[in-house]
Amino acid sequence: MSQRRVVVTGLGTLNPMGHNTEESWANLLAGKSGAAPIKQFDASLFKTQFACEIKDFSGADVFGRKDVRRLDPVMQYALVASDEAIADAKLEEVENKKRIGVFWASGIGGITTLQHEVQSFEKGSGTPRFNPFLVPKMIVDASAGNISIRHGFRGPTGAFVTACASSTHCIGLAYDQIRLNRADIMVVGGAEAAINEVGVGAFNALKALSTRNEDPAVASRPFDKDRDGFVIGEGAASLILEDYEHAKARGAKIYAEIIGVAQNADAYHITAPDPDGHGVIDVIKLALEDANIQAEDLDYLNPHSTSTDLGDIAESNAIIKALGDAAFKVKMSATKSMTGHMISAAGAMESLICIKTIETGEIAPTINFQEFDPQIDSRLQITPNVKQSADVQIAMNMNYGFGGHNSAVIFKKITE
Repeated sequence: MSQRRVVVTGLGTLNPMGHNTEESWANLLAGKSGAAPIKQFDASLFKTQFACEIKDFSGADVFGRKDVRRLDPVMQYALVASDEAIADAKLEEVENKKRIGVFWASGIGGITTLQHEVQSFEKGSGTPRFNPFLVPKMIVDASAGNISIRHGFRGPTGAFVTACASSTHCIGLAYDQIRLNRADIMVVGGAEAAINEVGVGAFNALKALSTRNEDPAVASRPFDKDRDGFVIGEGAASLILEDYEHAKARGAKIYAEIIGVAQNADAYHITAPDPDGHGVIDVIKLALEDANIQAEDLDYLNPHSTSTDLGDIAESNAIIKALGDAAFKVKMSATKSMTGHMISAAGAMESLICIKTIETGEIAPTINFQEFDPQIDSRLQITPNVKQSADVQIAMNMNYGFGGHNSAVIFKKITE
């Protein structure tokens, strides 16, 4: 059975760099940092006192005071990002909503709601008076449900959790739904809203976060010898995936084509990367094989690169082993240096960046870079500190998550 081609016809995001795609892209190309002291709670007693928070956003202004009470911030972010993507793709003009599905990712779900309810219970008399919206505001699949309800999409729907690889996995699964003719259009993406006492405290306990409290803007520094951990971020990003012939028939704008995806496991450790990178090497090769291209065909790569000590070394070595000499020619940018690590939303956000790179021929920089870690090959082309221009035909995004989950997706400039 021949498989259908899958293209991207809509983009949307709400993140530390902006409230929509164009604002975010302009700030990314300008090399701005999204990091600043935490405003959502008093972090003065925490080892890490800064994060990449969304700036100047009010859910009540968007959804109204009544409706916002039933939506955890993670769902507000998901709805804002998916609304932009849906409008961008003009899906309101598509009549058959049974052929439009929603796959959405979140690693932690409504953790802010859960934290507040538990704190309120502990302060009370012991009589349980939990909010009746606790469960629908907490469960991970509620974002997908809210998106489908809001727009009447009745195709395949669900949530997927593979920690920081979640939304890239969602893109791959949705890609299969369309190419196997189980849907014509899929709304995909991821959202995370874990900048609270539990989220920051838990990652501090893992010693995963940067503690550069004196200068947050330069704290996220992938590949740099002075990196000291990742900067937690929040937000959401969304893509509209669509059957190529369906998109052409309705005259939709086509940003790029998806030509390959891959997922696998390290099967090594629940939090640490495999130091030999076997899983990452394999997932890169599997994605290239699925796309039917060679390593030399890649023009751009957005690596996971969180600024952790072990992670950046293991990933850079795996890229070199998987791509060979092509690893030193492909343009790369570690954009978490600006957005922070948006956890399960990272894959969708960095896929959006790959697509904008193909569309515009502009490569966002890896900021805060001064000198390579001696254990990372300095021949890698990481676009240090300043954007570059290039003809990008094919781009790959890669993400990994606790549990040893690896994922990759390859985008290509659209051709007939």
